[in-house]
Amino acid sequence: MSVAQIITEKLTAALSPSHLEVINESHNHHVPPNSETHFKVIIASSEFEGKRLIGRHRAVNEALAEEFAQGLHALSMHTYTPQEWADEANVPDSPKCKG
Repeated sequence: MSVAQIITEKLTAALSPSHLEVINESHNHHVPPNSETHFKVIIASSEFEGKRLIGRHRAVNEALAEEFAQGLHALSMHTYTPQEWADEANVPDSPKCKG
């Protein structure tokens, strides 16, 4: 199973998202081909209702603690409530980190 699939399964189980995208952005970094070390997560969940950004990020980090321990290097998080996602639905592009 790919790291992206594991991230998807764990976030789905922990946060029951109404919207979830897991994007492998490793190719934007100086890593070997086919690496799975840098990801972008776009997630909308009612679990984020009433939580500040830091609380939302903690919830994601807690769900993925094992993956970070096993080599997940970077995770860009865009966390929304379902209403925020319905209103916003606009995620900034990630920077191209390759020199």
